[in-house]
Amino acid sequence: MKNLRFGTCLPVFGQCADRYVQSGYKEENFTMRQMFERVTKVPDITGVELVGNWHINDENFTEVSGMLKDCGLNVCMVVPDLWTQGKWGSGTFTSKDGKIRREAIEEVKKCMDWAASVGCDMVDVWLGQDGFDYPFQMDYQEAWQQIIEGLRECCDYRKDVNVLLEYKLKEPRTRLFITTAGKTRFLINEVDRDNLGILCDLGHAQAAGENMADGIATCGELLQAIHINDNYTLWDDDMMVGSLHTIESIEAMYWLDRVGYDYYYTLDVFPYREDGIRAAQESIDWVKGYYELIDRIGKERIEQVIKGGDATEMSKMMREAILGVR
Repeated sequence: MKNLRFGTCLPVFGQCADRYVQSGYKEENFTMRQMFERVTKVPDITGVELVGNWHINDENFTEVSGMLKDCGLNVCMVVPDLWTQGKWGSGTFTSKDGKIRREAIEEVKKCMDWAASVGCDMVDVWLGQDGFDYPFQMDYQEAWQQIIEGLRECCDYRKDVNVLLEYKLKEPRTRLFITTAGKTRFLINEVDRDNLGILCDLGHAQAAGENMADGIATCGELLQAIHINDNYTLWDDDMMVGSLHTIESIEAMYWLDRVGYDYYYTLDVFPYREDGIRAAQESIDWVKGYYELIDRIGKERIEQVIKGGDATEMSKMMREAILGVR
């Protein structure tokens, strides 16, 4: 079976508060060390994703690095927090306030430094507040150019750290600017920097109306990180992998292998009411099971079905593989 590396966002092992129960649904309020220790309860996970100023900052950098070393964990991604502070409410890279735009760019640079210091060469830029809510609210061409210029500055700041763009259709703004795999690829072409790539959140792809495999294929060689989860396609529900879309997820894994993806499979799951350790393990076991199934079917068989384009033959192949009946 394909050699897989698994990482996780820390909320999987924390409180998972939502807007209704802001204290979270778990009885215990886990410290960061406790969350790292909980991660180690899932042996397949070797990497953690840290959000700048949530989990890592200039004051706690040495302490957090020590915790990670004690737990035998790597940092697979550092994420600039460009969405939870009130000052970002009207945009970061596209804010009408030049001071805010400058602060957002510097936030990314700071996270690039932190990432390099802990042996990580990737930061995830999710512009969740860069978009609009109403018509005639934004100069779309100006905003697009501001994003291009901001990304160029970040990429030029450190060539040893890759800047990854994470796309999403909506939330927290009702419409974001970087929404689909195709638009993200187009933006990367416009920015024209070698250390700019894509992070594809499989749930974001579904919620944007994309077929996951199509999104992965569109990202192609620019795909450098993924978040794995599932949802009902109407919202970014961040449910356990394997919850809903079995056949589509198998196709997504096949295409991840086909485009040569070889970085972390990072859990971006919010088990609000579930035990986070069990939710993480279940998600990982589904991914491993998908690849075992692909091996049993055989890539040559899958490629034949794709070339033939016959939906009934596809159905037969998947039914026999999943149900074990002819």
